[in-house]
Amino acid sequence: MQAHGLLPKKGLALDVGAGSGRDAAWLKAQGYDVVAVEPADGFRLEGRARHSPDIRWLDDQLPSLDQVHRLGLAFDLIVLSAVWQHVVPTDRARAFRKLVTLLRAGGVMVLTLRSGPAPEDRPMFSTSSGEIEGLARTYGMEILKVHASHDLQGREGVSWTTVCLRLPDDGTSALPLIRGIVLGDEKSSTYKLGLLRAVARIAEQTPAAATPSRELDDAVDLPLGLVALTWVRLYLPLIRLGMPQAPRNSGPDGLSFAKAGFRALLADGTDASDLRVGSVFDAERGGAIAAAITETARTITAMPAHFTRFPNSEQPVFAVQRGRYGRQQGLELGVDQLRSWGTLTVPGNMWRALSRFGPWIEPMLVTEWARLIRRYADHIGFAVPAGSAEAALEWREPVRSTTTARFAAQKLVAGGPGLSCVWTARRLSEAKLDVDHCLPWSAWPCGDLWNLAPCDSRINRHEKRDRLPSAAMFAESRERIITWWHDAYLDDAALRHRFLREAAAALPVLQGEDLGDIFTAFDWRRLRLLQEQRVPEWHWSA
Repeated sequence: MQAHGLLPKKGLALDVGAGSGRDAAWLKAQGYDVVAVEPADGFRLEGRARHSPDIRWLDDQLPSLDQVHRLGLAFDLIVLSAVWQHVVPTDRARAFRKLVTLLRAGGVMVLTLRSGPAPEDRPMFSTSSGEIEGLARTYGMEILKVHASHDLQGREGVSWTTVCLRLPDDGTSALPLIRGIVLGDEKSSTYKLGLLRAVARIAEQTPAAATPSRELDDAVDLPLGLVALTWVRLYLPLIRLGMPQAPRNSGPDGLSFAKAGFRALLADGTDASDLRVGSVFDAERGGAIAAAITETARTITAMPAHFTRFPNSEQPVFAVQRGRYGRQQGLELGVDQLRSWGTLTVPGNMWRALSRFGPWIEPMLVTEWARLIRRYADHIGFAVPAGSAEAALEWREPVRSTTTARFAAQKLVAGGPGLSCVWTARRLSEAKLDVDHCLPWSAWPCGDLWNLAPCDSRINRHEKRDRLPSAAMFAESRERIITWWHDAYLDDAALRHRFLREAAAALPVLQGEDLGDIFTAFDWRRLRLLQEQRVPEWHWSA
């Protein structure tokens, strides 16, 4: 590769139009984790058979790369070898922007451009380094190197140009936009902060709920019901403590979203952490939650979504498309159900910033929210003890519990086909049984059923602990994890729907109920956790 000396030393690489995987295999040999994108089934199958099983393959293509974007990953290196000339010219600006938004700060993109006669089997369009340089200026990339070369196969009239580019910073205006909303926008209540933090929590907890916008090119649609549910979850502890959210407010009075449904949740002591995707409620509690979501969705639409504007513009940052929730006997908080309230459209650059920089953005949101609470409290003479606002704003996870998974495991040990440790394949007795958070709780507090698996107690407590299974460990354990999911959850009528709802909300690139697809999405989530938090990896050998 002509740009070899300019490439990052290691990291996550994306090979777009990977063909049968020649460049992907070279990148893997250089020490990269590699995602290979190839829309042709034959090439993908050949690449999987020919090269390292550690290369991750995706069926996706330019100009949209929707499947890649759903992963929520940022790449250190993107390679397009002999691909750009096949992109239709009218699609190229969009394709280039989509690629840039996948790079992390300081990331490098390398394109090799073919000039000369078109091959007989595929349409080809003219291109040049000048075109790439113009797109680079438009989208904030810097040119590192342009290198022309002859065709190594000696084809008459064919030549190549390699262009190497780098993204010098985050490449978007998202961080200044978010900072402006949090710290600069005029606020008559905490509603703008509530909306932004709800979207940030969804980016962290349930990113798979986001789908490419049907209306805008670079944006995602979130289920409006999920945004409203998260809003209710954020505000319940604050309102229960009487902490003001607007001038002259204390308690639910004066808050447009705190109507009958929200007040019912206050009255019956509903815990905020119970309001999460995957939960199921009876008719009475479900009716109150559905009413609270409807009331909140109406408030979000009329107020913070409408009045949060781009700088020096009357254009709203968010767009809302309202739906209609049909009343039912109970309530299942699945993503599809939450989408029935409508959608909230979030700009793509903001969504990516919240996904990648959430651990830095959220403290800023909490600090400003607490400051506003204290300011409003001073106006009405309401005492807010030091640290109490911050404590009430803390995101509360469900109680760490493995009870449901443990009960399912004990049934299999006692009267079923038996049970093995998913990591070591050792047969388990009840005395040796532990239930492990596969993706460690300390790094990502997730008690969803798909993240809980049977493990040898000695391995769990003394070997794995709070480390992340390595890619090799994960691949080796694939069939054991899938078998556990099937026997423990899918064969149980009560747990099956919960397992599938939780997986659909949290795991990317999920298609239907196929356990192989769910495991693949599980591995993508493992990779994202490794990339974003650098959780220490666990390698085990017998």
